[in-house]
Amino acid sequence: MNFLSVLPSLKSSPVPHQGISRVPTVGILSTYPPTRCGLATFSAALSDGLRANGASVSVVRIADGPPSDDVGVIGELVNGVPASVAAAAGLLNQSDVVVVQHEYGIFGGADGDEVIDIIRGLRVPSIVVAHTVLKDPTPRQRWVLETIAAEADQVVVMTTAAHVRLCEGYDVDRRKIATIPHGATVADKAQVKRSGRPTLLTWGLLGPGKGIERVIDAMDSLSELPGSPRYLVAGRTHPKVLAADGDGYRDELRERARSRGVAASVTFDGTYHDAAALGAMVQSAAVVVLPYDSTDQVTSGVLVDAIANGRPVVATAFPHAAELLSDGTGIVVPHNDTEALRSALHAVLTQPRLAGHMAARARLLAPTMAWPVVGGDYLVLAQRLCAKRSALV
Repeated sequence: MNFLSVLPSLKSSPVPHQGISRVPTVGILSTYPPTRCGLATFSAALSDGLRANGASVSVVRIADGPPSDDVGVIGELVNGVPASVAAAAGLLNQSDVVVVQHEYGIFGGADGDEVIDIIRGLRVPSIVVAHTVLKDPTPRQRWVLETIAAEADQVVVMTTAAHVRLCEGYDVDRRKIATIPHGATVADKAQVKRSGRPTLLTWGLLGPGKGIERVIDAMDSLSELPGSPRYLVAGRTHPKVLAADGDGYRDELRERARSRGVAASVTFDGTYHDAAALGAMVQSAAVVVLPYDSTDQVTSGVLVDAIANGRPVVATAFPHAAELLSDGTGIVVPHNDTEALRSALHAVLTQPRLAGHMAARARLLAPTMAWPVVGGDYLVLAQRLCAKRSALV
């Protein structure tokens, strides 16, 4: 899609009103379907959550592959094109409030600094959602996030860990920082029947750093348990990994399973699953495993989805897991500790009462994560920013 070509059809769009008493209209800047990445999925789900609360939502999508046929997508941002950067701000200004999804690497410029020009071009209140808050950023990464926080009206993080890290590790105005949890599609009450071999499940874009090697190493004893549990690794290879190395990493994992003698107990599913199919797959798992290597991850959509689907979780001690699972919803194990991971998975697979308790805790927490609830929280914040902006005019 030529970004500038969409502008003439939007001349009749309404001008935003400050201090509005109605539900604010919301503009979103982000990757967006058909792009297949966690941020695009998040933005589409947030759009649905906002619309469930009566909001009108317009999306400016970062151009990435085929254009979107979603009627809510009003234009595309072409990174590295100054006219497109300026046009993006113009389109977003037609909403009452703008939500910018920030992640390093999705915007043009050094460490994605082109987004700063877009935020500076906004004449309406802006909410920046910080999906990554690095513990040890480069000087440029630090400057980019601090500048974004200074230019935006509000910065949203999704966990207490991210809130603390941003406030204590960066030069930002703490009064601008708000915490709104990551949303999830909450599973229906009807549970998928689990039959056959108990399944350990890890899903998401595949690439180094997911810790899958350690689960494969643990399968030598776990696959000998009653029912002969299997490990399912679901998800396509990450596009950047695929472009650089093809499917070499997936092949390495297959070879690791073969050399450990557990190839019959480790399955790879590289198909793309829509929300319904993914939900059914998650609910059918005996336990969800998040063995990530990173000690830096303050937000995990996979973790939230596992809990929303009422499944027991075993995870390494990255910040979001430590925060959500410490009440008995799951088991947190040290990083780089295959034996601790093996022990935790053994406990969940062999102790029905423990697994049932974890699943019950997850189902209790799930309703608070529903996207309509999260969308409502964003609209409350948006209404507050509109009123504040109106008072200053």
